[in-house]
Amino acid sequence: MTFEPITGRYLTVEVAGAPRRIYVEEAGQGRPVLCLHTAGADTMQWRHLMNDAEVTKHHRLIAFDMPWHGKSLPPKGFETEEYRLTTELYIETVLAVADGLGLERPILAGCSMGGRIALQLAALHGDRFSGFIAIEASDFQQSWYDIDWFHRPDAHGGEMGAALVSANISPYAPAEERWNTLWMFMSSGPGVFRGDLWFYTRDESLIDRLGQIDTARTPVHILVGAYDLTCTPEDAKRTAAAIPGATVSVMDELGHFPMSEHPAGFRPFFVDALARMQAPVVAD
Repeated sequence: MTFEPITGRYLTVEVAGAPRRIYVEEAGQGRPVLCLHTAGADTMQWRHLMNDAEVTKHHRLIAFDMPWHGKSLPPKGFETEEYRLTTELYIETVLAVADGLGLERPILAGCSMGGRIALQLAALHGDRFSGFIAIEASDFQQSWYDIDWFHRPDAHGGEMGAALVSANISPYAPAEERWNTLWMFMSSGPGVFRGDLWFYTRDESLIDRLGQIDTARTPVHILVGAYDLTCTPEDAKRTAAAIPGATVSVMDELGHFPMSEHPAGFRPFFVDALARMQAPVVAD
């Protein structure tokens, strides 16, 4: 019997004027890296990197389930409201968790909607972090699908979500990890994927904020899978070009969920991204 080095616990923080019980996992020691999951998923997406002894030797990887996701319950009274994630709520949640854990200028690594909010935080709260790894992230993508299909009485939202995202997984992904990734979407709570996609497909506010990002203080590196149909390499390159000093890497043989769908293929790109997060000291 072998226990993994990942530990989990619950952190209660205040968001939108009310308590939120947030499930947090972490592994390793050293420079903190706060990791954000994709829409409709949870911290399990980061488990391979958190089990990587070489990565965690000098980095403390921390991942948490957003409210409504994984082991973080929805807020009290959720049955009376419609879940819709907004930029403001997302930013407040990330900052509340970082403060609750006492993190001092951690690296922020987020994928998909997590990558989008990482760029929002780089623009609006860059001083709170020491670098941003924005994975499968771009300024904005209008949906090429009807998000209402993910919360209907005559369709299983989780299975519909898994069907959609299956097209965004690389054909090079190992079958086991492809299905593990799809399972996270199959088991998503009612309306959660739709609520996340509300943020991802409706909020265009990042476009005009990209020029505000100061990469001299907080470096930004964008990673994008060559087989990502939602955030394409062209989308990522366009976004990087709008951020003075940002860098971008196209990951061959990877799709929209690289840390989960093909961990071995993603690892060297993530290690390289961590090495780029050497922000210069800037006097206040």
